[in-house]
Amino acid sequence: MMLRNSKILVLGGFGLVGMAVCRKLLARGPKALVVLSLKQQESEAACKELAASYPHVQLIPVWGDIFVRESLKDIPRSEIMSNDRYRAEFIEDFWEKPSPERLRTFYLHRLISEHKPDLIVDSVNSATGLAYQDLYSAYYDMRNMLQSFDQGKVTATDLESQMSRFVGTVYMPQLLRHIQVLVDATMTAKTHTYVKVGTTGTGGMGFNIPYTHAEDKPSGQLLAKSAVAGAHSMLLFLMARTPGCPYVKEVKPAAAIAWKRIAYGEVMKGGRPIPLFDCPPDAAEALNQTFQRVTNGVGRPLGENLKSVFIDTGENGIFSTDEFFTITASEQMEFVTPEEIAQAVLWEIEGGNTGLDVIGALDSVSMGPSYRAGILRSAALDEMARLQRENGVTSIAFEMLGPPHLSKLLYEAHLIKLAYPNPSSVQRDTPEVVATKVWDVVCADAKLRATIISIGVPILLPDGKRILRAPEVKIPAYAGSNELRIEATSVDEWADKGWIDLRPSNMERWQRRIDDFFVAGHEDAARDTSSAFPWERRAQGDRDEHFAGRIVTHIFINEEKGERIKS
Repeated sequence: MMLRNSKILVLGGFGLVGMAVCRKLLARGPKALVVLSLKQQESEAACKELAASYPHVQLIPVWGDIFVRESLKDIPRSEIMSNDRYRAEFIEDFWEKPSPERLRTFYLHRLISEHKPDLIVDSVNSATGLAYQDLYSAYYDMRNMLQSFDQGKVTATDLESQMSRFVGTVYMPQLLRHIQVLVDATMTAKTHTYVKVGTTGTGGMGFNIPYTHAEDKPSGQLLAKSAVAGAHSMLLFLMARTPGCPYVKEVKPAAAIAWKRIAYGEVMKGGRPIPLFDCPPDAAEALNQTFQRVTNGVGRPLGENLKSVFIDTGENGIFSTDEFFTITASEQMEFVTPEEIAQAVLWEIEGGNTGLDVIGALDSVSMGPSYRAGILRSAALDEMARLQRENGVTSIAFEMLGPPHLSKLLYEAHLIKLAYPNPSSVQRDTPEVVATKVWDVVCADAKLRATIISIGVPILLPDGKRILRAPEVKIPAYAGSNELRIEATSVDEWADKGWIDLRPSNMERWQRRIDDFFVAGHEDAARDTSSAFPWERRAQGDRDEHFAGRIVTHIFINEEKGERIKS
């Protein structure tokens, strides 16, 4: 894409890679650059530094946590987890249904919707931020709390609080919701390109990585970071295959990233200095039956902080001379500079062939549909049709593929075909008459009726007040209770998602669908007989025995915009 006069949003713009990316992008003359960092002083400092070199570009500092709702964006995660109200809101946002209203409460959504960037470069270390909430420590805390509860040492309220903290550290729902927010926001804002600077989680090393976070080698926490990073890439792969989404790319450095500065001074860890303590030989602690990992009152504070020569590698931390020597040595992590990463990002944005786009690589090595399978499809369908005739059955849906919406549509189309052997003639009757005729089919065919309700799809009668059902229904889905209150819109929602709906209003909808189906299959073909016409979607006459499958495919592609865009 062309960057001149564009509007750009850089997530993680204060970081090591983020600043390098900002400088590369600003050199191309964008109209405005929005720089996001977690803290206000960081984003403002980044804009101030960039403005010195690029005074003619509008620089907009923004700040906050992009993984939470806007009202929580400036609250540290530790405070969210320790506050009952904040924690409840936080957990609800990730575990409840991803309704459009919920997605649009997230700070990231508001940020993208407000600024409407043409380009987003995401250099936030997402995998680290999510995985390092430390699910494992939360598990140990919950295990201890359960044991204390069994012994009567803590209350049910204490246990409930600890369990909710554990739920709040589960990272996969947080990653899924983050991508759902990103998809909805970028589609709404019509963002052209999204580039992610990802991570391998191990600096390019394998299970034998010597650098870890516990006695385990490697630690579960470190492996979780790699797992989240891989899941993130696959979700971006899906995003890149979604119509209406931006062009999606990912550059994934597989080495340590360095560096920001080299200096002598206080060594900071987590934004805080490391206080020095001394433990004279005569104060040695005896090793008895128990050992406390953290103990207050031991060691003599020296009243000063650790100072030394260090190299600042940005988000990856501060390293001593010998630590840097070790991790960057040949056959260890080695390293890559942020400027090289930024250059790769720039080339990918501008259409260059770096060979470093992970999403493009996944595209090129993923096996897609084959010519052989396309040929064999007809043979498989012919054999299934033969067996249907031989056994006197019609194979419509079993509700194993999911969601029930597919089974619902297939059976509704099949019922209409039974009521109207020439489906195009359905237009001659009123919706009320159509509903009555389809209901007569349901009443007359006990075997078909039993099949439908037995797979978990109830049948809503034309009056909209009664249903035919078996012991279990698939919709509404389980959401913590077997009993749900029927609200004003409940029946409409459930019927749309997974009930056979025989109400006249739905029959009228099917009349429109069938009309559109035959127009698309016949009239357009009369005007266009080139290879550009989607011949594979064309209906093959009223006698077509795959009517239900064909029209539902048409609905998924045209009405629900569910077409595949890459083969």
